[in-house]
Amino acid sequence: METKDITLHPCFNEKARHTHARVHLPIAPKCNIQCAYCNRKYDCVNESRPGVTSTVLSPMQSVHYLKALSEKLENISVVGIAGPGDPFANPTETLTTLEILKNEFPNVIFCLSTNGLELAPHIDKIAELGVTHVTLTINSLNVETLAKIYTWVRYQRRVYRGKEGAAILLEQQLKCIPLLKAKGITVKINTVVCPGINDHEVEALAQKVAELGADTMNCIPVFPTENTIFEYIEEPSKGAMKELRATIAKYIHPMAHCARCRADAAGLLGKDCSEAMDMIGQFSTMVVNRGEGRTRVGVATQEGLLVNLHLGEAMKLYIFEQTRNGYHFVETRNAPPQGGGADRWNMLANKTLIDCQAVLVGGVGETPMKILQDNGVKVIQMNGLIDAGLDAVYQNIPLKTLCKSEFKGCGEGCRGNAQGCG
Repeated sequence: METKDITLHPCFNEKARHTHARVHLPIAPKCNIQCAYCNRKYDCVNESRPGVTSTVLSPMQSVHYLKALSEKLENISVVGIAGPGDPFANPTETLTTLEILKNEFPNVIFCLSTNGLELAPHIDKIAELGVTHVTLTINSLNVETLAKIYTWVRYQRRVYRGKEGAAILLEQQLKCIPLLKAKGITVKINTVVCPGINDHEVEALAQKVAELGADTMNCIPVFPTENTIFEYIEEPSKGAMKELRATIAKYIHPMAHCARCRADAAGLLGKDCSEAMDMIGQFSTMVVNRGEGRTRVGVATQEGLLVNLHLGEAMKLYIFEQTRNGYHFVETRNAPPQGGGADRWNMLANKTLIDCQAVLVGGVGETPMKILQDNGVKVIQMNGLIDAGLDAVYQNIPLKTLCKSEFKGCGEGCRGNAQGCG
């Protein structure tokens, strides 16, 4: 592709919608809020609305899918992450995907759509990774109204309800706009228009976000969805929406060509690629082999001589590689902080051990074992000399009985509490 041209984003440039395609990668299944109009069920191929996807991909599955899809759609200008949950309720998956994409697709526009609750701590990083467009969904400035729209808000591991949760969400959302603009990122505000709930407050919201620096605003008519609190709310008419867009135009440029895209949308706006749905299903079952580029081995060791630590205990990992003159110690790397659950192990696989094909450990729980191996890192449980484990990786020499780990289960042979190495 030629040098990245950010004017070719079809959602931000109406002229580009007819010529340039966008692809949404559904790599973020978890959400940190519950909207009264949202039901994030999967396998709903006949619906086109945010929060819906036919499947969820891992970061590497999504990259392989995008490579294959690029051969079908030569006009892809934008790659976005819009769920089906929130990108920053899934920060490890989101940032890992962006890091890989930056190397694989340097000239494609990167776009994120988020509720903004947990965006602020990641703004510097996404700017570094080349994200140029961010969409924030903000539905009102009134916490009483927001308390009707959001059933709960989970912020910093605590769940808030009612006006308390609404106030936290709104504070974080508004704070993000100037922070994003300071990084030169184009900001779009999405507002879901719910008649009788927030439709009379959209003008004030438009004025406020414009003052904070937002570039454009997209008023989206609520889509009455089965099994939601708002399933019986009537969708606003086209005439009402046209009038509302004319009103906000006094303060901010309105977007009028939104296609209410799915979290796995692919193709031109309003003209999704039919082949993409079949392809994404195929890639969701793909066992990703990350062996390419992974030439090193991580080791859970106390002193750098023996494999003698449970993975959950290891605060640092020793990194080795094979050379013409034997095995070479490269460096030590800090392991992700304890207590992060699955996010910890995804970070270990895709950041700490990004160049490692295997890790030698004295023991490991089922969850980290699965996550590491799903991401292409072979887990070898053993006790003994590191060189013996390296021989098993590089020379395919079977581990001797004395080297095999006596680890029986989570919480045995370590100082853990049998809670899965979280």
